[in-house]
Amino acid sequence: MPSSEHIVSSFDRDLEAIQAQIMRMGGLVEEAISRATEALETRDVEQARAVRAGDSAIDALEEQVNEEAARIIAQRQPIATDLRTVLTVFRVSTNLERIGDYAKNIAKRTETIIDSPPVNGTAASLRRMARQVELMLKDVLDAYIQRDAVLAADVRARDRDVDQMYSALFREYLTFMMEDPRNITTCMHLHFMAKNIERMGDHVTSIAEQVIYLVTGELPDDDRPKQDGTALDAGHGL
Repeated sequence: MPSSEHIVSSFDRDLEAIQAQIMRMGGLVEEAISRATEALETRDVEQARAVRAGDSAIDALEEQVNEEAARIIAQRQPIATDLRTVLTVFRVSTNLERIGDYAKNIAKRTETIIDSPPVNGTAASLRRMARQVELMLKDVLDAYIQRDAVLAADVRARDRDVDQMYSALFREYLTFMMEDPRNITTCMHLHFMAKNIERMGDHVTSIAEQVIYLVTGELPDDDRPKQDGTALDAGHGL
């Protein structure tokens, strides 16, 4: 019979391995956000295609993480804090996979509008918004590894900034469409890209809430800070 100490050590190693996969997945997602919005700004169709192709690696990692987490639950039968740790893995990986999907969708729409005339600085504005989400994602992954509920709460609060940027871009696109009907198709695609980035921010916020739950045992009991939406907030834009 293995000793209790040996079982604990094996469980810790399992958790370390699965958290390493989560961090690898997070790194790929950060890169996908950056490369997708860079492809839009630089009008680089090959890079956009590479982002779409790279999403399969994120999906594969999510599957591996979830399979490993399920195996840990079945074999180790964790309780209390240990069970909370494993359950959080499922939720973090799912949110990361969804963020990757939104990056892929931005790349897909970039390919669609690549031959259309650019609309005054809109690509650069989208990239700035995406950069905000990238920084939030980096911080929330740090909070997850460090079990830092304070940093996670800070990330959660910063989602309001992303919402405000989205609302400003939405109004900007409406102006461009009204000024010149030839901008309508491109601006509609840009709007859905902005919506994709706003949804990324929501998923980062969900991860932040899971970190708070992991550390404290409770989800935040206050309403998530949100900026008012817009009339065109329909669906995920996928």
